[in-house]
Amino acid sequence: MLTPSIDPRDPESRIARLVDDGVFEFLIPRTDCGIVAVTGSIKGNKVVVFASDATIKSGALGVDGSKVIVTAYKAAMGAQVPIIGIWHSGGARLSDGVASLDAFGEVFQSMISASGRIPQLSLVLGPTAGGGAYGPALTDVVVLAPEGRIFVTGPDVVKSVTGEDIDMALLGGPEAHRKNSGLAHIIAANEAEAFDDIRDLTALFANQGFMNSVVEDIDLSSFVPESKVRTYEVHPLVDALLDKETEHIELLSMWAPNMTTIIGRLGGATVGVVANNPAHIAGALDAAAGEKAARFVRTCDAFGIPLIVIADVQGFLPGAGQEWEGAVRRGAKLLHAFGEAVVPRVTLITRRAYGGAFVAMNSKALGATKVLAWPNAEVSVMGAVAAVRVLHRRILADLPAEQREAMELELAAEHEKISGGVARAVDIGAVDEIIQPTLTRSAIAAIIADAPHRRGAHGNIPL
Repeated sequence: MLTPSIDPRDPESRIARLVDDGVFEFLIPRTDCGIVAVTGSIKGNKVVVFASDATIKSGALGVDGSKVIVTAYKAAMGAQVPIIGIWHSGGARLSDGVASLDAFGEVFQSMISASGRIPQLSLVLGPTAGGGAYGPALTDVVVLAPEGRIFVTGPDVVKSVTGEDIDMALLGGPEAHRKNSGLAHIIAANEAEAFDDIRDLTALFANQGFMNSVVEDIDLSSFVPESKVRTYEVHPLVDALLDKETEHIELLSMWAPNMTTIIGRLGGATVGVVANNPAHIAGALDAAAGEKAARFVRTCDAFGIPLIVIADVQGFLPGAGQEWEGAVRRGAKLLHAFGEAVVPRVTLITRRAYGGAFVAMNSKALGATKVLAWPNAEVSVMGAVAAVRVLHRRILADLPAEQREAMELELAAEHEKISGGVARAVDIGAVDEIIQPTLTRSAIAAIIADAPHRRGAHGNIPL
């Protein structure tokens, strides 16, 4: 508990809340430069932490403060440990003029050079503007506390330039980033939760453990409806797949919710899970979902985190709006991300995988380590009913309306036999194995444990 004499924005008190037992060592003696940098540990893992000093000029960053961050990055890179930034900054120091802008550029270069090489995590506790906004944006994961604000320009500038009257919270607070921007990966309910999230994330990245292929199996089919047209939340399935009583954290939970991205543990080892979520637009792939999953795949690949892909997808979401939003361009990011990934990656098809979405969700053609399917899964160019409506449209059009549905179902059953479905996919090697839901956890763990442990040789550009 802080004494009343200590400003809650004080960087040392914030760092003490983050590191183990509140113990840390200064990398550089503290000055009035606006940044404090230290070494310490989080859940037993060595880390470097820097924090804005919001008690001085609202945390604005000048030449000297920028040098402290650059020094912190050099230390983290030299030790190959995670670096955590605690942000509460008004941007560049006006008193330093253009030199502060150049100094910000050096900070950004340090972040870019470290991208994909060491985990970079950001905790935003207060208003973070201008260059200070781009600092968190360049890192791997951004955690936003309730009082956190991230924007390029504040409300006063916005109003003077555009005439738009908006407050700081709506412009760059949790509501702005929860569903709209895709910038903040985690929106914490309170400040204490934000600190906990950063600590858990640090442990998942820094201490990835080793896969134990001997895991308890449970019947995962109970979490998925038999009917291929029923919607359901995929989270209970993911929870059951991952280890119990260990931390697992969802990233970007409210942005493109039709795609779920979670980092957790299986068999004691850190894994990333990418899953279609049928509770939202039937789990279809849209432009935002492709981009969201692509960034997550590249994050995991850069740090050697194996991937588990749960596919239950009807295809790509059609429509002019999607085309105009870049569905092809942004979907191509997902294809590229999986195609270049070298970490072990296992796909599980639970109910269906249709069309191009079958390929995009980590197919064998894109280099998946293994593709598994449950016995009743369906793999095809499109759903059987939709297919016969195209293939037999004249026959169906000539039938009375009351007979059409029955004929569609009859033709669909024939089409499934002819097209081959999941059995045909096994024959050509697009699916490696049909597996029972009761054996899924151990099968995935064994595949990951047996696969070579590798990590991608690329940065983690914020797609």
